[in-house]
Amino acid sequence: MTENITITINGRAVEAPAGVTVAAAIARAGVPFFRKSVTGEPRSPVCGMGVCFECRVTINGHPEQRSCQVLCRPGMEVTTDGD
Repeated sequence: MTENITITINGRAVEAPAGVTVAAAIARAGVPFFRKSVTGEPRSPVCGMGVCFECRVTINGHPEQRSCQVLCRPGMEVTTDGD
């Protein structure tokens, strides 16, 4: 059985399976999109392997982190543009 951990996404406590990426946790939490483009369009992951840069979020105060490349850790704070 997989252990669940708690992270915060846009100010809301969310449980995620240990070992999943931040991108997966955001998607599981039902956040509608990860960021907005420079023209204001909603963006979400495309490639899932760090090439497209569409999954960028702020993690623990560090902006522009590729969420598909970062594993969730307990207590992590994630902020997206997709409240």
